Amino acid sequence: MDKSTPTLESDGEVTIPPLGSKQNTKDWQRISPIAIIYFLAKFVMGFLSNIVVFLPALYLGYDNFIAHPHLWLPIGLAILAIIMISTFLSFYFFQYRLYQDHIEIRSGVISKKYVNLPFAKIQNVKLEQPLYYRLFGFTCLQLDTAGSAMQEAKVVALKVDFAEQLKVEILAQHKIARSTVADAETVNDLASKDQNNETILNTRSITDLIIHGLTNNRIWIFLGGLAPFFDDFGRYIVEFFNGLGIDLEKFLTFADKPMCQVGLYALTLTFIILLPFTLFSIAGSIITFYQFTLSKVDDRYIRRSGLLTKYEVIMRLSRLQMVVRQQDWLDVILKRINLKFEQSNSALNQYQASAENNRIIVPSINPSECLALVNNVYPTNKMMTVDYQSISKRFLLRNLGYILTPIFISLLVFFITVDKTNLLMAIIPGYLFVGLLIFMRWFRWGYAKDEDFIYIRKGYFGVDYYCFPIFKTQQVQFKQSWFQKRHQLSSIRIVLAAGAQDIPFIKQEFAYQLLDNALYQVESSRKSWM
Repeated sequence: MDKSTPTLESDGEVTIPPLGSKQNTKDWQRISPIAIIYFLAKFVMGFLSNIVVFLPALYLGYDNFIAHPHLWLPIGLAILAIIMISTFLSFYFFQYRLYQDHIEIRSGVISKKYVNLPFAKIQNVKLEQPLYYRLFGFTCLQLDTAGSAMQEAKVVALKVDFAEQLKVEILAQHKIARSTVADAETVNDLASKDQNNETILNTRSITDLIIHGLTNNRIWIFLGGLAPFFDDFGRYIVEFFNGLGIDLEKFLTFADKPMCQVGLYALTLTFIILLPFTLFSIAGSIITFYQFTLSKVDDRYIRRSGLLTKYEVIMRLSRLQMVVRQQDWLDVILKRINLKFEQSNSALNQYQASAENNRIIVPSINPSECLALVNNVYPTNKMMTVDYQSISKRFLLRNLGYILTPIFISLLVFFITVDKTNLLMAIIPGYLFVGLLIFMRWFRWGYAKDEDFIYIRKGYFGVDYYCFPIFKTQQVQFKQSWFQKRHQLSSIRIVLAAGAQDIPFIKQEFAYQLLDNALYQVESSRKSWM
């Protein structure tokens, strides 16, 4: 057999061919049996992510299980057998081969999938190393191509050394893709140069990660999802304290207590409720961003992080579509910034559970660090210094005067008519809160442009700043309602590979100028958006 051919040994390990050598084997390779653990974890996570679909069946079958306990064992064994057979077949039918600077992957049990990716077309390489792989020196290799909505290919159990060499060779192919000569010596020279030129741009300490967990706590979303179960939780808590000999209901009776004591009770209770969720958020931040480093090799940015699962995400500068400087309300107070480098199709993936691990996010940096990183990717940008123009105040008139207030008045008249004045105490705070949100939305929304970039600012109590090169524009939209046309206003939408950005209620003349300039730059610059 050719010495450049990767071969599979009896223990599942791959013999690594020399770096830069042509892969001329026609034999399909199997991955290590340790991949069974990966497919098992994937099966379990898929079930948990869709557990809502199975809840009605579980609810209907619960009484039968209680009435017939002898069914637990055969049903449990049947489910276990299905899981084990499914994971084994997923492992057995997964094969790959490296052939003539291509990687080919076959997978699937019932629905077969075949992927063939030339090295020169692969835009992104990511290494993912779960805890159970780290113990045995294995990793997962993810490969993206230009314009893909999600990962194009994933080899789930490769030896770390082999995956690293394969990654280096794939990335080196980009530098010689346009060359007529692509020999092993060229690839080796480029790989050696890359390894020596890596520069660390930023690291994060445990203190930074704790701050990130505090400032980016999504507890309110979690509590909103638990709202239907609050009554059950309340009864359980009361019964728990009653079992300890504490009459919680009597303790929380405020009729005979001074207001200062009531306020102290409320503050203490709020702190007790929020504390575990806050600790959970901090733990999530540490698990995700532990030992975070952002480094650069030539035009590639590399993010490495992870406590239980180690992630390595590589982004080419040409793939960068937009820089986002994000601050929640607590970030604003603490003067911290979360910097995001948005790539192609990131808008499609940002709501997936693993999206944060597949993007380049620099958490809780200070303004000077943010300035250095933004200037590194876009040296001529003015993101941190540009003056933003506010959108028209008619945004407030439309949303407060023409939409929210008439709805509030209609509800007010209705409740008074049906003699339900007690409900007014609920809708008045709601009206004031929504009105405050609309005002803050108008107050935050701003825009600016220079010769090369468009800048957008928006938010509510926090604030987000967006910066993207004009030539990255893929589509523009001009919108104008009858109300806006009367006052020479309009709304525009600029579509990028990373998603769309809207700017409402701006002057019509400026909107035409901005969109015309964007289309002109796209046509005349001839720069690739990838």
